[in-house]
Amino acid sequence: MTVAMVMGMYALPARADDASDTRAVISAQMQAFRQGNADAAYSFAAPGIRAIFPTPEGFLAMVMNGYAPVYQANDVTYGPIGTEGSGLRQEVFITDREGRSWIASYTLERQPDGSLKITSCAIRRGTDVST
Repeated sequence: MTVAMVMGMYALPARADDASDTRAVISAQMQAFRQGNADAAYSFAAPGIRAIFPTPEGFLAMVMNGYAPVYQANDVTYGPIGTEGSGLRQEVFITDREGRSWIASYTLERQPDGSLKITSCAIRRGTDVST
């Protein structure tokens, strides 16, 4: 059995409240980043992320170094949400503290306990003309 098959066995079907739950999870993690609360931020990471970064401090350091626009988001607007595989993809438009725009593309999956956890985040520069 492949890892994808095993993960698929635990995926739960889409729910009517997926959009609001997705935004709540991402917002709460960003709030934890703003507060420097590694434990709270880490609590929204899916088991696969936790396997790569086994401590909240290591996870927070990775975000600070590799995902600074997410860590220091100044303004956040939620874009389209859709399904992706057994999970969800949420586009988030971010303005960082220097006024630059970014697009963070989050993937999330429902866990066996019904909670929604972040499985990945990819960031890219926004398409506006800000410097």
